[in-house]
Amino acid sequence: MGWAERIQAAWRDDDWLAQALRPLGALHAALLRLRVLLYRLRIKRSASLPVPVIVVGNWIVGGAGKTPTTLYLLEQLAALKLRAGVISRGYGRAEAQPLALVSAASSAREVGDEPLLIHLRARVPVAVGRDRSAAASALLEAHPELQILISDDGLQHWRLPRQLSVLVFDERGLGNGRLLPAGPLRQRGPLPAPPGSAATQLVLYNAARPSTALPGFLAQRRLRGAVGLADWWQGAPASAEALQALRGQVLLAAAGMAQPGRFFAMLREAGLSFEELPLPDHYDFRTLPWAGRSAAVLVTEKDAVKLDPACCGGVPIWVVALDFSPEHAFQQALRTAVQGLLR
Repeated sequence: MGWAERIQAAWRDDDWLAQALRPLGALHAALLRLRVLLYRLRIKRSASLPVPVIVVGNWIVGGAGKTPTTLYLLEQLAALKLRAGVISRGYGRAEAQPLALVSAASSAREVGDEPLLIHLRARVPVAVGRDRSAAASALLEAHPELQILISDDGLQHWRLPRQLSVLVFDERGLGNGRLLPAGPLRQRGPLPAPPGSAATQLVLYNAARPSTALPGFLAQRRLRGAVGLADWWQGAPASAEALQALRGQVLLAAAGMAQPGRFFAMLREAGLSFEELPLPDHYDFRTLPWAGRSAAVLVTEKDAVKLDPACCGGVPIWVVALDFSPEHAFQQALRTAVQGLLR
């Protein structure tokens, strides 16, 4: 068991390690209160941007569903005929530059796997940077036609103004209820909106039922289908028929994500038999973890952006795409909130 798996087990079981880390969690809470105070006293201030910002974030670390939610929001904004862009931290990228604009020629190592996936799937301008406010300004300078921005993550990045926050929770809810590193929480409750940023909030549960006391909406994730890696890079859609055709074959399922078990469970529900290969979140695939094996490999789209079809050793690679479907009431609430922002 690696360190990441061990600490997640500690949070889940609330064992001796989680208890031992409680003083550091208390220190985190004190620093959080200090940061809130600095913004309330206006010693620190949020930046100013000429367009509204929607922040997609959560209180809990690791794989709650922020990127699928961001892609869904982009679909809804496109349906409203709005020109949207995305800013992101770009986790896992080699930060040769503090800011980068994502293009079709970018690699996941340069800009991060999730920002590249968003750019390829949604075909919208994307900028990455540790300072999300600076990334937003750079994106608007390069694309002045943009009418609204989405921040993929950044809920706790108060320098970035926001007019709408979409909080995403999965079945873990609030975990053991403790702040990092004693628990999985980045924050333990609603933080007051940064001064001058009266933000509206929507809560979305990427789970079968609400996992916190916060009122919100439900979303479902299901497998859309499969497509060969080379075809995926050419923009071909995944098909349910291709996924069903994999039943009965010798398969290996690899997933470099925070919650690989969720992906494996959906594959089993689709009737597939396979060997599991869980990988660290944001795994870079510089070394192919299935080297020397002949079984066909199933990967997520987040992993596909880091795989060159010409460098996979002749092993068949299938990209399994997901559908993310919030309930209709969330769509209505989102559109009402966005129309209010633009007024």
